[in-house]
Amino acid sequence: MKYQIKGAPMPVVICQVENGESIVCESGAMSWMTPNMEMSTSGGGASKMFGRMFSGESMFQNRYTAHGGAGMIAFASKFPGDIKVVEITPSSPVICQKGAFLASSEGVEMSVHFQQKMSTGLFGGEGFVMQKLSGEGTAFLEIDAMMDASVKMEIQKVKGLKNAMFGGEGLFNTLLTGPGRVLIQTMPMSGFAALIASLLPKKN
Repeated sequence: MKYQIKGAPMPVVICQVENGESIVCESGAMSWMTPNMEMSTSGGGASKMFGRMFSGESMFQNRYTAHGGAGMIAFASKFPGDIKVVEITPSSPVICQKGAFLASSEGVEMSVHFQQKMSTGLFGGEGFVMQKLSGEGTAFLEIDAMMDASVKMEIQKVKGLKNAMFGGEGLFNTLLTGPGRVLIQTMPMSGFAALIASLLPKKN
């Protein structure tokens, strides 16, 4: 599979696949494709379906396969930002926020990752449920946050009452401890939505 990521601030990943090659995406993620891309929809079993639902995705996945020659298929981001390409290997699974998965080559497995500490789930900024991508292949993600599975996430209380009350960062900071990679978007979707909401006319 070859791919290109184009466009800003609403990017799209355009994938060129060989005859017989498949690419997997969440329901509704496909934007356009050549006529020889054949779609099949499956849930993969009840446990996987509910796992995807809890991790912010649809219960079903679509598999697109090129027939009769090479094909092309494109997947567009749902909100402004970047589409990140992550190479998944058995030794380097990644953890990302709910709803981050856009598409992947076959061999990438998406499952639910639960925060182990209640305090991290409540105050860590990403909730109790995240996505885990494992297996082997190329994954395309639209992210606020992603980290290697080897990175530990905890929370740390802001020191000083005045800092906590008036510093503008809340009562807790999120603490990430390596080894591993961490990717953080400069403007999380929640912050972008809050900014837009603040500019909209207020209803009487």
